[in-house]
Amino acid sequence: MILRGRSIYKGKAQGEALVTSMGISFFGGVDPESGVVVEKGHELEGRSIAGKVLVFPTGKGSTVGSYTLYRLKHNGMAPLAIVNAECETITAVGCIIAEIPCVDRIPIEQLESGRKVVVDGDLGVVDMLELIEKVTPGHVT
Repeated sequence: MILRGRSIYKGKAQGEALVTSMGISFFGGVDPESGVVVEKGHELEGRSIAGKVLVFPTGKGSTVGSYTLYRLKHNGMAPLAIVNAECETITAVGCIIAEIPCVDRIPIEQLESGRKVVVDGDLGVVDMLELIEKVTPGHVT
């Protein structure tokens, strides 16, 4: 299924979606060295955003969050792409300076963590692909 939105920053990325219904503050909410969400009480607390298609409603917090996205990219810990319901300036500027594909005006409630998605920042679309199978440690398939 293809979801059409608005392009914030160009580029294409494909990967596993990591979805939250909570806003994200990159400055103070995400460790720029590890890519782990450190905000207390956040749905994604303790999870890494590195190498994921990060899906969240909107950003929040300090404008230093834009630079935190840049640091995440510089450290190899950035998300592959960002998908928002409504992208605000902190996330938009961060994606632009870090060159992270970004699309907004997407009905994020239709996306789920673990699903492989393709983000096309050139066209402003998100294509949902198959659900990536989760293997329990010690489980043989």
